[in-house]
Amino acid sequence: MPSIMSHAIVASSLGMAGRPPGRMPMRYWVTLAIVAALPDADVIGFALGLPYGHMLGHRGLTHSLPFAAVLAAIVVRLLSRGREWHRRWPALWAVMFAAIASHGVLDALTNGGQGIAFLAPLSAARWHFPWRPILVSPIGIGPFFSAYGVRVLQNEFIWLWLPSLAVAAVTALARRGPRAARGIESRAVEARWAGE
Repeated sequence: MPSIMSHAIVASSLGMAGRPPGRMPMRYWVTLAIVAALPDADVIGFALGLPYGHMLGHRGLTHSLPFAAVLAAIVVRLLSRGREWHRRWPALWAVMFAAIASHGVLDALTNGGQGIAFLAPLSAARWHFPWRPILVSPIGIGPFFSAYGVRVLQNEFIWLWLPSLAVAAVTALARRGPRAARGIESRAVEARWAGE
């Protein structure tokens, strides 16, 4: 799995790209970061003695696409307050689903673990992608502060942080573009009126 920070960074870039028009409140961004990391709550299965390959074990049900769909609906229902939010429900659900589902997708791109149960609870089969450039992050705080932990962060910077920054930057420019063009156009009209 990538680090919690990287899951949150990727989710934030997805939230930037897919957000509904208008300014989003802080709870939107905080929720994205939380739901992106939430699937790893399944590590509690280790303490409960569940085998790694169990449906409720690590990278099992909580990493699946059905889980992402259901959790996204619950989160959006809890997040949506007022008439304005209800109109945005489909877009908000899509963003939350993408943020939660991105967790399993990123984990399937790592070089460790037993694969992701993308279709749980419908199937216990686990998959990795054939191309796995992301170093698996150590579990726990202590092992993370090591030479290997530094290598993981360097790897994630290249494969996750830079692409996420690019997505956020392109999205910001694309959203600003029409407004900036309208501003230039209106200034040109004002200048014409002033000249007459």
